[in-house]
Amino acid sequence: MLSNMSSIITLPANGLSGPEFTTGDLKVFAVLTVFAVLFTLEALWGYRQQPAKMIRRSYLTNLGTFLLNDTLMSLLSVSSLLMLAERFGHWGLLHSMEDSIGKTLLPFFLLDLTLYLWHRVNHRFAWLWMFHKVHHSDRSMNVTTAFRLHLVEVLLTTVIKGIFIVVVGVSTAIVLVNELVITLFVMFHHANLSFKGESEFGRLLIMPSLHRVHHSSVREEHDKNFGAVFSCWDRLFGSWAELEPQEIGLSNVEALSFMELLKFGFSFNYPSTAPLPGLPALNAMIAEAAYYRAEKRGFASGYEFCDWLEAEKEILARFRGVHRSRQNKPNGWRIFMPPASLARGAV
Repeated sequence: MLSNMSSIITLPANGLSGPEFTTGDLKVFAVLTVFAVLFTLEALWGYRQQPAKMIRRSYLTNLGTFLLNDTLMSLLSVSSLLMLAERFGHWGLLHSMEDSIGKTLLPFFLLDLTLYLWHRVNHRFAWLWMFHKVHHSDRSMNVTTAFRLHLVEVLLTTVIKGIFIVVVGVSTAIVLVNELVITLFVMFHHANLSFKGESEFGRLLIMPSLHRVHHSSVREEHDKNFGAVFSCWDRLFGSWAELEPQEIGLSNVEALSFMELLKFGFSFNYPSTAPLPGLPALNAMIAEAAYYRAEKRGFASGYEFCDWLEAEKEILARFRGVHRSRQNKPNGWRIFMPPASLARGAV
């Protein structure tokens, strides 16, 4: 049955030829229908109460991003993936596997794992986070946030999916089904919703409550729950977290317009970490260490992101070392004053 999904579907009516719908049309219809349902549920029973102005700004910016991506990238990405599947889908690792339910489902599980790993990589490397932070900059997480993606990230993700199709060996029909299911899940887990039994479902699938953690303004929290569909990957690789974030988005970034968002994706000038709660002195030390790192290179632009991360890593390592020594010497408590070399970010 799946092998026929890439063909044109004709719907006859009273013996006359009806309109012809491609599977692409059906995908668009399914996405728009689910989007409308989630959008309505958010409007009526939204979980996190947010200022109306913030929500409207989020909707306008995200829908603008969606229209740009859809116009410039979606047709290109889907057609290129289908072309790869048609030409190389029978070359991959699964090409010799007999047709079965397993051959249909296995590519979906493997793709979900691939997207999980790709998502983690986007948080790990500065040049990828530069584009991915556009997605995290929404202060009002809702169903439209699913489409808040920078053009470069959309392009790179398409390349990753293309490599996956060739290596694994995925047919055009399965590519279409996978793209549809993952798109619907991504919209769902970005929705500003909560429902009974969500925690139980979250043991298998990524629920809105789990993905809200991933959009927390605190780095230790937004580096959790990377899954797209299944939550088992986060459990397996130690990135699982179940909590309620205090703030959504990037704490150092205010609401952005569509053009500001596009420009923001090409800027390194953003420290990826929100201030550590309850530790203002530590935050000041990190900021000072980052300042002196920048001073050493004459405040050359483009390094602010790396300076902040390196300073944070250094200060936190020293802080944890002092904390452990205090635990080993209960009578040795004293006010922690960092040496001058540490305060100035010396290595």
